[in-house]
Amino acid sequence: MKVIIGLGNVGLQYENTRHNTGFMVVNNLAARKNIFFQHFKQDCLGSSFSLNDEKILLIKPTTFMNESGIAVKKIVNYYDLNLEDIVVVHDDMDLSLGRIKLKTHGSSGGHNGIKSITEKLGTDEYKRIRVGIGHPKNRNIVNYVLGKFTDDEMDILNVAIENSLSVILNWINNMSFEKLMNKYNVKK
Repeated sequence: MKVIIGLGNVGLQYENTRHNTGFMVVNNLAARKNIFFQHFKQDCLGSSFSLNDEKILLIKPTTFMNESGIAVKKIVNYYDLNLEDIVVVHDDMDLSLGRIKLKTHGSSGGHNGIKSITEKLGTDEYKRIRVGIGHPKNRNIVNYVLGKFTDDEMDILNVAIENSLSVILNWINNMSFEKLMNKYNVKK
């Protein structure tokens, strides 16, 4: 089983906000597979499909961003998952809007959702797809990440979502994450 975890905040007020980029990626994958999310008892919304005789689980924690690790830990324990089989997708202010960067370990970079996951799992050794949302510069960071994308920004973000889905599907099809890092971590 492979698990793709998109980070975000639940609720209509958070839809299409910068901090919900991870949710947007898994929502797009679910839409392509024509599957729907349901409530799981592990503090998340989940859905699944099969590809190449392997179950693929899509997860959206419902614990809100800063407590994402609670749901992730519950899912890892419930399914007895190997962390090698998990990819976490999240927004990243340190990347320009539309850029993605893959990572296999390391610090949270100040992202509270990643900080929570690392704390609850007791390790930073898990795959990540960082999706750039740009930095607010002199604007309030909380207002920025909880703000909605403009139409022009969505056009750029949609390219990053497509690239993220390409990474996920190639990884599911057994392309090594390291090879994907070499392809997608190059600045263009």
